[in-house]
Amino acid sequence: MIHPSAIVAAGAEIAGSAEIGPYCIIGPEVKIGERTRLMAHVFMDGRLTVGDDNVFFPYSTIGVASQDLKYQGEPSATRIGQRNQIREFVTIHRGTEGGGMLTSVGDDNLLMAYVHLAHDSHIGSHTVLGHAATIGGHVTVGDWVIVSASSGVHQFCRIGRHAFVGGYSVITQDVLPYSNTVTAREAKVFGENSTGLKRRGFTSEQCDSLHKAFRLLAHSGLNTTQALERIAAEIPSSAEVDELIGFIRTAERGFIK
Repeated sequence: MIHPSAIVAAGAEIAGSAEIGPYCIIGPEVKIGERTRLMAHVFMDGRLTVGDDNVFFPYSTIGVASQDLKYQGEPSATRIGQRNQIREFVTIHRGTEGGGMLTSVGDDNLLMAYVHLAHDSHIGSHTVLGHAATIGGHVTVGDWVIVSASSGVHQFCRIGRHAFVGGYSVITQDVLPYSNTVTAREAKVFGENSTGLKRRGFTSEQCDSLHKAFRLLAHSGLNTTQALERIAAEIPSSAEVDELIGFIRTAERGFIK
């Protein structure tokens, strides 16, 4: 299952059912799980662990050294979960000492062509990162997030679960969970991510509670403290609303409103 033109360094651990296509280069500390397929011209390096049933399309570059100028070659790592599709020219850089030593990708994600994941970023599961989406260092992306094409996410930002980020957005603060956030000249929340939530089986009651919360946050003219007080007083507690409030209260860079 390893093409004769591939170069696999001594020490690499390749599962018996994995497939290594033409002209791939695999470093000595790479571990690749069952049924994972590297189509062709894939470069993997560093302390990289790749789970089962992933597909890496041509010219993707995984686990290479960070572009952070503070990186001094420390033995940091990259971890890729299961059933991910990594498309052409995707770049994923290993972690750094200043960021926890790990870059990670969960399960069942689609990273479209030219996506970049910088050092110490953490991508959840079931996400879609559109063409040329750029994820800065130390960014956390929650489960079921969609980041549309050519969007850029500033380092240290968080994107909450089930959020949708519109195309060509410039994200410099945290993106609220469940939100539909799109940049015009600046990023703004336009309400809850109603389409995505309905597709994932959220009930009308759950969507309605989030709709009311986002109206108070973004369209009522209240400041954040006042809006949170109104949400607590007027909207029955639920897991989704509580998560939204908790996310706001832990935002260190502020959040998009």
